[in-house]
Amino acid sequence: MPAMLEHTNLTVSNPDATAAWMCDLFGWHIRWAGNAMEVGRTVHVGTDKHYLALYTQDAAGKATDNSYATIGGLNHIAIVTDDLEGIENAAREQGFRVGQHHDYEPGRRFYFHDKDNIEFEVVQYD
Repeated sequence: MPAMLEHTNLTVSNPDATAAWMCDLFGWHIRWAGNAMEVGRTVHVGTDKHYLALYTQDAAGKATDNSYATIGGLNHIAIVTDDLEGIENAAREQGFRVGQHHDYEPGRRFYFHDKDNIEFEVVQYD
């Protein structure tokens, strides 16, 4: 069996608020929440198999560089759905900046940025 990605850990401004919109938008659930390293807080949100660890601490600062031009930068997180239009409408209702749309093999996709300027790609495979 090949190795499997279990989770990715992101620093966000408010892990509880970020987890809440992810639950609403993606149909995920909170797997765990509590105190974390460096006097921080973490919320694990996702499915039973995969999740994002949303972390913050008082000393966390904002990224200043373009992630696509920064070695080690996070470019985007891709989410697969069966309802691309529904998630796009819900993302707009949440106040997120919806950007590029692409339709190429093997599916259609759109991108949006959340309030922490993290880019998400939402894709529906045909």
